[in-house]
Amino acid sequence: QVQIVESGGGLVQPGGSLRLSCAASGSIFNVYGMDWYRQAPGKQRELVATTTSTGSTYLVISVKGRFTISRDNAKNSVHLTMNRLKPEDTAVYNCNAHVSIRLPDLRESPASSYWGQGTQVTVSS
Repeated sequence: QVQIVESGGGLVQPGGSLRLSCAASGSIFNVYGMDWYRQAPGKQRELVATTTSTGSTYLVISVKGRFTISRDNAKNSVHLTMNRLKPEDTAVYNCNAHVSIRLPDLRESPASSYWGQGTQVTVSS
């Protein structure tokens, strides 16, 4: 079983910073993409940032210059450093990892997406 665990959310004032972390564990063969999504109340879930195992990254335009995504392949983890937070950043943030597992015959499975439980980020004065 693959487990995705996020941490780092909390309550912060506008202009403050938070660092979200996501780690994948289990019978993992490879971790390919690791992405951050967020969903605010009453709004559609949106992709915030992505990273690949080869180092490619993407940030949605609304967070460029404020957020940074980083990847630690050795630990199967990804981090989202959020600076100069705004009230509109308030949302539940979910990590999604595209992962292949090691099958009983030791071969690699097809890759599937796995979601973490989510971590709440609240930006308010």
